[in-house]
Amino acid sequence: MKESTTDLFDPRTVMDSDFSLGNGGVSSDGDFAFAFNDSNFSDRVLRIEIMAELAECKSDGEGCNSIAEWARNRKRRREEIKKENAAASFAVYRDEQILNCNQPDTEDVVAYENQDEEVVAMIEESPSVAGDEAALGNDPSWSMDCSTVQRVKTIHISSPILAAKSPFFYKLFSNGMRESEQRHVTLRINASVEVLNPFVEEAALMELLNFMYRNTLSTTTAPALLDVLMAADKFEVASCMRYCSRLLRNLPMTPESALLYLELPSSVLMAEAVQPLTDTAKQYLAARYKDITKFQEEVLNLPLAGIEAVLSSDELQVASEDSVYDFVLKWARAQYPKLDERREVLGSRLGRLIRFPYMTCRKLKKVLTCNDFDHDLASKVVLEALFFKAEAPHRQRTLAAEESAITNRRFVERAYKYRPVKVVEFELPRQQCVVYLDLKREECTNLFPSGRVYSQAFHLGGQGFFLSAHCNMDQQSAFHCFGLFLGMQEKGSVSFAVDYEFAARSKPTEEYVSKYKGNYTFTGGKAVGYRNLFAIQWTSFMADDSLYFINGVLHLRAELTIRH
Repeated sequence: MKESTTDLFDPRTVMDSDFSLGNGGVSSDGDFAFAFNDSNFSDRVLRIEIMAELAECKSDGEGCNSIAEWARNRKRRREEIKKENAAASFAVYRDEQILNCNQPDTEDVVAYENQDEEVVAMIEESPSVAGDEAALGNDPSWSMDCSTVQRVKTIHISSPILAAKSPFFYKLFSNGMRESEQRHVTLRINASVEVLNPFVEEAALMELLNFMYRNTLSTTTAPALLDVLMAADKFEVASCMRYCSRLLRNLPMTPESALLYLELPSSVLMAEAVQPLTDTAKQYLAARYKDITKFQEEVLNLPLAGIEAVLSSDELQVASEDSVYDFVLKWARAQYPKLDERREVLGSRLGRLIRFPYMTCRKLKKVLTCNDFDHDLASKVVLEALFFKAEAPHRQRTLAAEESAITNRRFVERAYKYRPVKVVEFELPRQQCVVYLDLKREECTNLFPSGRVYSQAFHLGGQGFFLSAHCNMDQQSAFHCFGLFLGMQEKGSVSFAVDYEFAARSKPTEEYVSKYKGNYTFTGGKAVGYRNLFAIQWTSFMADDSLYFINGVLHLRAELTIRH
């Protein structure tokens, strides 16, 4: 036994220490299975009264083969409870009050408050237990407004073992009153429950009591584990909650179960104990829906917590952050038809998950005029995005690194299908733009042997253009090499005569050095460029001593000028 019960009760201090790598995930606490329900090693008798109101009810997990069924049962239970509008109460009574359904005298009651328990604990002065069956149902005094006892379960318990695992039992057995010294304790499982918490069913309670002795569970199905987890929350057994959470994390997950796990922190008192399970659920949803275009209809039907998990991912496979912005608006308009509710959820929840600094300037202009966002919020995020775009690359990387440790991550770049670019535009004396495209070494590595990566669109003279980097086969020398191309987005039959120049930073000066110049009359969908930009083989280009990777980044520049 551990000496400090305070540390045992605090999930923040215990964390996952209950799960030792050396014992297959079983608690490192002592195994007292030999003492369970054994009068020789017990100092109390626990009487569990199952109320008659429970006769036609089931626990959320009873008869469920899947998480989806568990969730449906739970939702149905919530609706039934709302209709009943039953008030839950929790107190410690003396034996004289057990049969009295009227308001007890305050002198005879020891108050024991718990905000959401339907369990009633009573400590009896005289033993009245005779096996697992109770005859109280025949007592005429039970025919009043109180629920009758359908059946009774009695077990021998050790108060030190239960007190060491649970603040609930610790306070029950050490409240300093005369009742805490009595040998017989009654737990009444009531039919009235809190809306957010499913009721404690007998099997779940017995599993919980077994865990407090054995530090392991016999149940292995997700619905049953959830029932035990909810029971553990009611009786404040944080170690059992963490144990159930660990087992649930190791079971196959589904979208239904992941969404249910996301609700747990708001459904239980000890939210920290289930946080690892919630984090795993978020990771599952983010991985499953990382290509939101592939599962668009499914993602549009996700609840708020689910869409937040998806949008928080750095690995979201989208064309650009513009696409994320458009998708968020589409989801919000479908889920929240009322403008004031939509503005609230965008402003307080979803807006912070849009990475505005990586949106194009054209789309940022639309943010300023979008009625779905509060005007002050829109102005703030657009200004922040523009200031970020104006920062030097090293400063941008510093801001992204600082953000990577927190939830917001608005300066962290996602795995966009189209790479972000920085664009400087000139109207006079000629229409011209300078475009900067940075590629990481790993991105270039992934191009071999025949891959390509596209930049986000940028505009010149009202026309959309893009850059594309390729791994090509040199037609003359028959070896792989790095190529860079400039293309115009297809838009009608408009033609543009453009002078262009490609440049790249290179060692030792780390200045941009011109690599290729040309001119071309573009029509929609056409592209022009150079198949071997650096006039070297791919292996030399990617070598550790390559002249073109500076701190692991390839810096490219394209200058475009409209010819009249």
